[in-house]
Amino acid sequence: MKLTLVAICFLLSINSHAQEQKKTKNIFIITTDGFRWEEVFKGADSSLICNNRFVQDIALTKQMFWDSSDDLRRKKLMPFFWNVLSKKGQIYGNRLLENKVNVKNFYKISYPGYNEIFTGRTDINPVLNSPVLNKNTSILEYLNSRADFTGKVVAFSSWDIMPFILNEPRSGFSVNSGYEMLDYQSEEGSMIDSVQKNIKSKGRTRHDQLTYLSAKEYISQYHPKALFLGLGETDECAHSGQYDLYLQRAAAVDKMIADLWYFIQTDPFYKDNTTLIITTDHGRGKKGAAWRTHGFWVKGSGEVWLAMIGPDILPLGEMTNNQQIWQKQIASTAALLVGEHFAPGYRVAAPFNVPGPAKLQTNYLTKSK
Repeated sequence: MKLTLVAICFLLSINSHAQEQKKTKNIFIITTDGFRWEEVFKGADSSLICNNRFVQDIALTKQMFWDSSDDLRRKKLMPFFWNVLSKKGQIYGNRLLENKVNVKNFYKISYPGYNEIFTGRTDINPVLNSPVLNKNTSILEYLNSRADFTGKVVAFSSWDIMPFILNEPRSGFSVNSGYEMLDYQSEEGSMIDSVQKNIKSKGRTRHDQLTYLSAKEYISQYHPKALFLGLGETDECAHSGQYDLYLQRAAAVDKMIADLWYFIQTDPFYKDNTTLIITTDHGRGKKGAAWRTHGFWVKGSGEVWLAMIGPDILPLGEMTNNQQIWQKQIASTAALLVGEHFAPGYRVAAPFNVPGPAKLQTNYLTKSK
């Protein structure tokens, strides 16, 4: 009898310890469209910041973003990444250290990239950034079908194609994109809607600041457990050949993420139980004017990066080991972080090995039927 009681107590203690190991209850996925790993890890590019073809005021832009070393330049451009996240989280994709994150799809443009991020699957059928409903199931749709997340999933995107990528009509959660109104019953929501209505020239990509403020207002009111925040102006500025604005928008993204993390860590609902996964949908060209574009024909377009911060993410900072991560592993990794197994009915990429509690490194079976 005594041995039986000891065994039961031992098993209960193991189960209790396992529960303590995984602290993430909420997951936020954040992307900044088409932002190169080169700027993340090296800061402003000397061949571009001094080129008056891409920078209107070279002297001022250098004052804002230039310094003598890669380390100082990247801190100038993205202070939250390199003063906070690098101390409390993990950053992947510095190819100078053979730490690589890549897209798997052939096309190396946005729709296929976001499809990989959210569905864990590389789709061979070309969907070239057009408003076509995605047949694949996203991790957000899957979480929305789980008891702990039903009705607590939302997406905000600057790009107006995102409702099709996430298949909003089928998914069961809201995808606010482009200049879509909020219609919130709050003073802040009404103000955001008023600003959006009065913008005369509305393209396919909303100003990121409006997207972020819309998302933050929703978060503060409704406290979703799974959220996607998709920012797009880095890609827009790059395509227009404005390297100075590209850097400014990247710096603004860093500030938004810093503001969001501060909000998370000062809100009792989210504090110390929320993980952020931050990445991009594709890379860009490496040299000269090629930085403006991307695609299967442009070298560097498949090279991306990834950052994470949260209670189950060991504070290892910049990852320096020789490693290969694929963009399509993000979906199942996000699921694993919140204690779920992403099984949408087709084979998905396994999570990458997140250095952290043993519970996050368990074998993951992906042979779903």
